[in-house]
Amino acid sequence: MTVRTAIGPGLLDVHEAGPPDGAPVLLLHGFPQGADCWDAVVPALTGAGYRTVAPDQRGYSPGARPAGRAAYTLDALVRDAVAVIDDHAGGRAHVVGHDWGAVVAWRLAARHPERVRTLAALSVPPTAAYVRSLVTTRQFLASWYFAAFQIPWLPERVLDARGRRFSALFAAALRRTGQSRERAERDAVRLADPAALTAALNWYRGVLVAPSRVVDPPVTVPTLFVWSDGDTALTRQCTELAHRHVSGPYRYAELHGVSHWIPEEAPEALAALLLDHLAAYPG
Repeated sequence: MTVRTAIGPGLLDVHEAGPPDGAPVLLLHGFPQGADCWDAVVPALTGAGYRTVAPDQRGYSPGARPAGRAAYTLDALVRDAVAVIDDHAGGRAHVVGHDWGAVVAWRLAARHPERVRTLAALSVPPTAAYVRSLVTTRQFLASWYFAAFQIPWLPERVLDARGRRFSALFAAALRRTGQSRERAERDAVRLADPAALTAALNWYRGVLVAPSRVVDPPVTVPTLFVWSDGDTALTRQCTELAHRHVSGPYRYAELHGVSHWIPEEAPEALAALLLDHLAAYPG
């Protein structure tokens, strides 16, 4: 079932599944995907009695695609997640995030623990751990695209979003990171609209518009951090710093032979980890 949540720039599309009285699980996708990246995980969660709430986040929902990088600050993205929790999860939910969704989830749990029963972050560590790894490990080399995306209009021009070559070029880039052909083509089509592509890139640009001078407090809620050793974007060294930013119960799990795209490449293994985590800490 698709419902909507009102935020400042418009309406987010929110996809719900599972029993109405089930404990809510908020699923936050990353770049360049949508809520459908969770499709292979949702049945395991709903089958266990949970209710899943998966928004197409700001910029990915056609009805909430504001112009300009200033509309995509991390705090704005966290406010969207809070709005979804308040509207569709009774004010408190288990939170699961992958890629950029993990970035949002870490800050949400750190600054709004009253909204979060448990946290499960996939692939990406807390922002402070990531930033530190840029100057202390080879993570800087793996993050070259982050700097490239900061340049106005150039990434769009290189990707040729208005031309017929876009889908093929972008799909090929995703496949080099381990994405399957079918899913890479799906995600490339999603961003073939120039407005959609710019909105997605603005997640990278917006984080530097209003960088926070206040370090997030440690996460106090029970936390599961999942990383995969086939990830070409996030290095093992940056994941090793994550535990420093959690003061509550913490578990690290590593998936072997799996690329960055954990929810779709290893849904059974991920679902098993999530179900153990949620059952251990019902909140």
